[in-house]
Amino acid sequence: MSIEVPSKGTEPADETGSDTGSAAPETTKAGPWSALRPLVLRLHFYAGLLIAPLLLIAAVSGLLYSLSFQAEKFVYRHELQVPAGDRSVPLATQVEAARKAHPEGTVTAVWPSYEDGATTRVLMTTPQVEEGESLAVFVNPYTGEIRGELADSFGALPLRAWLSGLHSNLHLGDFGRNYSEMAASWLWVVSLGGLLLWLGRRRRAKRELLIPERGATGRRRTLTRHGAIGMWAVAGLVMLSATGLTWSKYAGENIDAIQTQLGGATPSVSAELQPGGGEGGGHEGHDGGGEAGHQGPDIGIDKAVEAAAAKGVDGEIAVTLPADGSGYVIKETDKQFPVHLDSVAVDPADGRVMDELRFADYPLLAKLTRFGIDVHMGKLFGLANQLALAALALALILLIVWGYRMWWLRRPTKDRTLSVGRPMPRGAWRKLPVTVLLPIAAATVLVGWLVPMLGISLLVFLVIDMALGAVAKARSRA
Repeated sequence: MSIEVPSKGTEPADETGSDTGSAAPETTKAGPWSALRPLVLRLHFYAGLLIAPLLLIAAVSGLLYSLSFQAEKFVYRHELQVPAGDRSVPLATQVEAARKAHPEGTVTAVWPSYEDGATTRVLMTTPQVEEGESLAVFVNPYTGEIRGELADSFGALPLRAWLSGLHSNLHLGDFGRNYSEMAASWLWVVSLGGLLLWLGRRRRAKRELLIPERGATGRRRTLTRHGAIGMWAVAGLVMLSATGLTWSKYAGENIDAIQTQLGGATPSVSAELQPGGGEGGGHEGHDGGGEAGHQGPDIGIDKAVEAAAAKGVDGEIAVTLPADGSGYVIKETDKQFPVHLDSVAVDPADGRVMDELRFADYPLLAKLTRFGIDVHMGKLFGLANQLALAALALALILLIVWGYRMWWLRRPTKDRTLSVGRPMPRGAWRKLPVTVLLPIAAATVLVGWLVPMLGISLLVFLVIDMALGAVAKARSRA
């Protein structure tokens, strides 16, 4: 995220900052890399300088979000936890208690208590919550007592949902999503560019790749800290960039299309009821735990859960209640490794399992997408995942701060108050061999199409840079 400075001998002497007295040389390895390095350095400079503010916002909000899982358990402990009892009341009784508390609502799903002392979460659509959210009614599974109600956004309660919105769109809706997509689009570019620049430097010892140089001062000390921390964080940052793009607005659509073409779309269990089916005994409407949208026979939520458990779908589950033309859908939701994400559809008339979907049968790309998104959201490995995300966010914040510090330290020694560090000179691409330039150009066009926010912003950067270059050239001739 930062701006690595050119090595000695490639920049004016008055831009080396306070790096005088360093014992180790800063020259880079000779060969093809010496021709490519100025282009990578200039791109890294501008990307780090101009995109870093967006990355900083994403890093700070991401840090807060990673800590919100544990904060949520504390802030909403009254709703989430109850004293453990010896026996639970039927799920249908718990659903009915929630319905009586909010007769204006429509029950859509139920998250049964899955461990001792955990409440059951009954999700409803009501006028009290905004579109896209549900009202979560928390029920004591041992007594049927209502513990409280909170807005629920795809499983996130108000604190985590607010931080999630801050991270994803700054609470500016679809327009705000452009910020996060721009940040995700450039994060992998500046990360891999910084990696190339750091690996391409000559150093006295290999350990200096991962450990800041001892005794370094001034800009060099900042540089070695930046490079070493970047080496530790680069894989995680690229992962965050890739997974963030999978559900972005523009790049996400392209990725979904490619994934579907490759046969890697995420499958779903079919809960559609067959015409003429569902005849037989049972309770009508929602008396057995179903909902008003389903008007046929209903065995009730407890028997539906039993039918799913007979197929091995149990433990931490979410139950979607039957609606008009569809049956119960029971899905495992345990995302801590090893994951349990199997699902079944149950006919509400007779408890017959209509369809099964095992996570083991997902296409490989669908599995990788599921794992990547859950890691990005801090769900796959629980607390360990959340702490790792917090560490990555903190590392990104440090990299950005150190990058701007290097930029500031590289300002000319004359008139330091008003000057700042300058990038590598223009025209580096002209020095590249055609055999290198053409593949780079083709790859840039392809990536720019796949990740539109990257392609458009890069084009804008190039136009502005060319305009500034033309102005500077005109002034030099005057």
